[in-house]
Amino acid sequence: MKLYEYLGKKLFHRYDIPVPHSKIVESPEEAAEAAAELGDVVIKSQVLSGKRGKAGGIAFASNPGEARKEAERILNMRLNDLTVEKLLVEEKLQIEQELYLALTVDGALRCPVVLASLDGGMDVEEVAEGRMIKWPIDVSIGLQDYMTREICRRMGVSGALQKEFIKLLPKLYKMFRELDAELAEINPLALTPDGLVAADAKVTIDDDALYRHPQLPRVKEKTDLELKAEELDIAYVELDGNIAVMANGAGITMATLDMVQHYGGAAANFLDFGGGASVERTAQALELLLGTNPKVLLINIFGGITRCDIVAEGFVKVRESKGIDLPVSFRLVGTKEAEGRAILEKVGIKTFNSMDEAVRHAVDLTEAS
Repeated sequence: MKLYEYLGKKLFHRYDIPVPHSKIVESPEEAAEAAAELGDVVIKSQVLSGKRGKAGGIAFASNPGEARKEAERILNMRLNDLTVEKLLVEEKLQIEQELYLALTVDGALRCPVVLASLDGGMDVEEVAEGRMIKWPIDVSIGLQDYMTREICRRMGVSGALQKEFIKLLPKLYKMFRELDAELAEINPLALTPDGLVAADAKVTIDDDALYRHPQLPRVKEKTDLELKAEELDIAYVELDGNIAVMANGAGITMATLDMVQHYGGAAANFLDFGGGASVERTAQALELLLGTNPKVLLINIFGGITRCDIVAEGFVKVRESKGIDLPVSFRLVGTKEAEGRAILEKVGIKTFNSMDEAVRHAVDLTEAS
């Protein structure tokens, strides 16, 4: 579960990690009032997306009038296709240097890892490998003082900054462990005349551990269609393309998405409706696809326990009941393949033997429409 920046900073404050003075607001008028109280401010859109600054979702204001104007602008925009409902208005920091600090889980090493760099701020992912310090932590030992000192040495941090860093990192690690976090990131970790301050916050909590933390807020990350798919027990993720994809199995679905991109197309979703699907389940999956208003339907079925004739029957049923006239590219191979092809041919739908052919046809259809 990803947390909004303002929620992450509330957790930082709880663990005695310095954060800027701020107010959470929902209207231009509230933003103006916050600016009157805080002085020079930064106005930040609260959405679960990165690159907010580049997308225009962060602005500065030196008086209430400017704050009202910028807040109105941001609240009326779609940021990376997300609606902005809340703004964080916080004091503008006097930043002398921007660092990067994070704790995350390394799946290969199977342990938490500290990531630290003197090169924080925008485009941190482009920092040279040698400038990003990576320190695995054995959870049976924890984060020891000598580890923090060694991280500072490798970063090239000394003096007063080292003292600040040595105080802050154990607090972040304590929060990370106690809250079962998957990510606790501060970028930038701002060096100010008053010391280190978390100028941003990205915190992700392990979904499987949420039952242990009833005090934490529950943040809705999924779209309405994704929530509907969850109720139907269908693996579905909404994307931003125009080719609606349905396949039977996570691996074949991922391969289909990769091939769509390879041929220059853009998938509208990931949808794996599983094996052994019934006519009803096939129909439910197809109705989810239509919710994205795609240009083309791409259906990739490799029938094992999934019967091709049942998938074909489900498709025809939805097509007739919903009056679907979208172009469709249909790959149908496997159990009851001949029967499935016959059902589709009766309604004028051509099928393909290979995934490659079906994907190329789908991409061609989008270009023609």
